[in-house]
Amino acid sequence: QVRLVESGGGSVEAGGSLRLACTTSKPINTNYAMAWFRQAPGKQREFVSAITWNSAQSEYSDSVKGRFTIARGNARNTVSLQMNSLKPEDTAVYYCAASAKTRTWVDNAAWNYWGQGTQVTVSS
Repeated sequence: QVRLVESGGGSVEAGGSLRLACTTSKPINTNYAMAWFRQAPGKQREFVSAITWNSAQSEYSDSVKGRFTIARGNARNTVSLQMNSLKPEDTAVYYCAASAKTRTWVDNAAWNYWGQGTQVTVSS
């Protein structure tokens, strides 16, 4: 059973920064993408960012582009999300995902494995 464990959530004032990290409990296969999603209260879980196994390609939602940066670790079973210039609307539970079944990264159903989530709260 593969587990994804997120860390780094917390509370910050608007304009501040946080860095999230996610690690898989064991290698999934040779090459797999990883991603971040988020779910705000009363809303559906939405795509934030994703990256290929070799960091050659990455994608961001329009709402975070230019403020968030996704990166794979040297061990490749880790992914981080550097979040800068945070806004109150970034408040959500952030989920790590791994091993996409399709290239439609924005689709929740495309991902095989999910973490339990970590809370990010941005106050105004």
